[in-house]
Amino acid sequence: MQLTDEEWRKRLTPEQYAVLRQKATEAPFSGELLHNEAPGEYRCAACGNLVFKSDAKYASAVPGLAGWPSFAEVADSDAIVLKGDTSHGMQRIEAICKKCGSHLGHLFDDESSPTNKHYCINSCALDFQQTKG
Repeated sequence: MQLTDEEWRKRLTPEQYAVLRQKATEAPFSGELLHNEAPGEYRCAACGNLVFKSDAKYASAVPGLAGWPSFAEVADSDAIVLKGDTSHGMQRIEAICKKCGSHLGHLFDDESSPTNKHYCINSCALDFQQTKG
């Protein structure tokens, strides 16, 4: 999915644009989906690509990562692309929507996760669609 910068700015809120297109991070504990426990699907807010399901969401025990929605695995192995990220003087793995190339968050190791993997994802990068539980 290819859009111009102007088209992305029209499609997204200023916060979503900063996170999804400029790789910013929303403030910890500020996202509306952090404590969401409803059954459903989490889609990329930029393009609607299914990236996570509610059954993979968990509460991380890692203090520095607990301020954003946490997922143990992606909805489908083709949902995201992982890429090395050395910004801000850190070595991390960036999680990017495979369909539109938008920044979703990062992947970390996490022993409190059922898979030992922690997809630390910005709430504003996601569109939640509730399903009947």
